[in-house]
Amino acid sequence: MHAAKPLQVDGDADLINDDLLPTSQAQRTWDWKAIAALWVGMVVCVPAYMLAAGLVSVGMSLGQAVGTIFLANLIVLVPMLMIGHAGAKHGIPFPVLLRASFGTRGAMLPALLRGLVACGWFGIQTWVGGAAIYAIANVLSGDFFIGSPLPLLGIDFWQTVCFLLFWALHVVFITYGTESIRKLELLAAPLLIGLCLALLGWAYVQAGGFGEMLSTPSKFAAGGERAGQFASVFWPSLTAMVGFWATLALNIPDFTRYARSQRDQVLGQALGLPLPMALLAFIAVAVTSATVIIYGEAIWDPVALTRRMGGFGVVVALAALVLATLTTNLAANVVAPANGFSSLSPKRISFRMGGYITAGIGIAIFPWKLLENTGAYIFTWLIGYSALLGPIAGILLVDYYLIRRTELDRQALFSHSGAYGYRGGWNPAAVVALILGVLPNLPGFLAAAGFTDATSPLFAGIYTYAWFVGLTVAGGVYWLWMKVARA
Repeated sequence: MHAAKPLQVDGDADLINDDLLPTSQAQRTWDWKAIAALWVGMVVCVPAYMLAAGLVSVGMSLGQAVGTIFLANLIVLVPMLMIGHAGAKHGIPFPVLLRASFGTRGAMLPALLRGLVACGWFGIQTWVGGAAIYAIANVLSGDFFIGSPLPLLGIDFWQTVCFLLFWALHVVFITYGTESIRKLELLAAPLLIGLCLALLGWAYVQAGGFGEMLSTPSKFAAGGERAGQFASVFWPSLTAMVGFWATLALNIPDFTRYARSQRDQVLGQALGLPLPMALLAFIAVAVTSATVIIYGEAIWDPVALTRRMGGFGVVVALAALVLATLTTNLAANVVAPANGFSSLSPKRISFRMGGYITAGIGIAIFPWKLLENTGAYIFTWLIGYSALLGPIAGILLVDYYLIRRTELDRQALFSHSGAYGYRGGWNPAAVVALILGVLPNLPGFLAAAGFTDATSPLFAGIYTYAWFVGLTVAGGVYWLWMKVARA
């Protein structure tokens, strides 16, 4: 993967390959600018652009929507920096860090869970990028490539071809590894910021201002349609927005292991995540507000918007969308599952092979089905997986800071007979804590996903705070168990 070699450790062959070993000093080439660029490249994407749409559509004002997104990213930045500390200090990826708390074999469970969530996101982002290519093809050809939906798939032949073309582009970068991803992010970040600002300028000029949406009062204000109901929408929305990056909050060591120092990872993440997310949300609302004046309707989908623009500019804009989606997908949704699948069988599965497995699952899940409506996207998908990942974050944080005091035995992380071997390679404290952290949110998830007709107000209320509840319960159970076990 890299010209420089990782640090070598003695251990069991089924726990070691070059992609999982601690990074050497020669491999630590990412300064704060590279890490900030990584985040900008991940933040600027169609799903992130459309987050504000879901909040405004349920009645929030511009300030409430942007404020909710900014607050959520400040919240998720905390575990991001704390878990990222382990990568920068010890040079280990997420699946290896898990071994300290879950055991050398037990770590495979949360690594697999995180990997499967990333596969879902990989599919969603690949579908979005393929849709942009499909739009470009039809703009250039006068809608030549529009056809009838295929049986079973529900999308037409050319949509399928464009999806697979964009999918194949990811496979190229998977083949060349994480260093190729770093170079792409550095090149793309300033271009993506410039294109977002250009889109904002275009909307302002074309509409003679941004329109009424920016000054439209909240529907939750006194006298509004939903007066007094703000809290019932704000809290699940905040949880969903936290859930958007809850995935990266876990596997951020996959990147910070290449950081030159702790300062670089902290500064890079602090500059690269909360403000760009809030800025993108503002641009999304402002541009959509302008489309009401320009086109007579609110167009939230940037792919649909660029098609309406017309002229050669639409090709440039859609190409930018393809680039934005590619940079997000490679960093956020390929690295984690590739490392996770590699950790299942290091002797047989390299980072590259793990990436190929990710790509295969990304096709199999029919990702366009997950984006059929805002409710399914935000309140089922985002909150649902945050209920799963919150407990893992709680266990990691408690173990690394309260139990280990940030000190890890690197040699033992690669040996079943070391300090993290536990009972047959499984730490029962982590497994039980994970289960108990997920259980309170299960009734609410089943109701939200439509598997049950309804749930009690108590469980519905708990599900509203799914990520926070899971993190607190699992972290608390793990801490108590480990304190008693070590007493």
